[in-house]
Amino acid sequence: MGQALSRSIETQADLQMTGLWGRGDDLDEIVANSDVLIDFSLPEANDEVVAAAVRNNTPLVCGVSGLSDTQVAALDSAATSIAVVYDRNMSLGVAVLEQLVTRAVAALGDGFAAEIHETHHVHKLDSPSGTALKLGEAIVAVRGGKADDIHYEVERRGEVPGDHSVVLSSATERVTLGHSVTTRQVFADGALHAARWIASQMPGRYSMQDVLAEKTSDSL
Repeated sequence: MGQALSRSIETQADLQMTGLWGRGDDLDEIVANSDVLIDFSLPEANDEVVAAAVRNNTPLVCGVSGLSDTQVAALDSAATSIAVVYDRNMSLGVAVLEQLVTRAVAALGDGFAAEIHETHHVHKLDSPSGTALKLGEAIVAVRGGKADDIHYEVERRGEVPGDHSVVLSSATERVTLGHSVTTRQVFADGALHAARWIASQMPGRYSMQDVLAEKTSDSL
């Protein structure tokens, strides 16, 4: 993902990459010279990244999938002193899908069973994916039900960047809402949207829904 971010930044005059962190590098030196820190690392490295962001009072965009409850709580704690955008999917399109799913579930009511289908490349470790769980949580939030009321279908195949669909079905009809990624570059682009936005935000924990709301209001 670092390479994807580098490619995007090189084409945008208002952005500059101050450094890429690898094991053995001085993370604090990179963060101290940055306006925003973007983390697409692994859960094992996230604790160190969050701590460095707090030490240097640097806003953080975190797109790491598979964080534990303890690590999410650490992001909440960090958000008391710095601005944090945390989302398990940085795609603006998935943020739109989440909104559509929420509206559809609220309109259709409890008479429609919910299924979430997701397909990713064979290298993906978490199952269901963070995005699938995110969509499931959106459904549960509307219905006030339980997560185990939702059926997940998971497939790992080839090099698929990510396909997700939410199926709401009754005895007489079926509604399908979906999103497909054609290249992982979309996640880098979404993270850069978030980085631009969060640079001027007050401390707090935000999601791509907040970034999308700002982008939508700018276009009106």
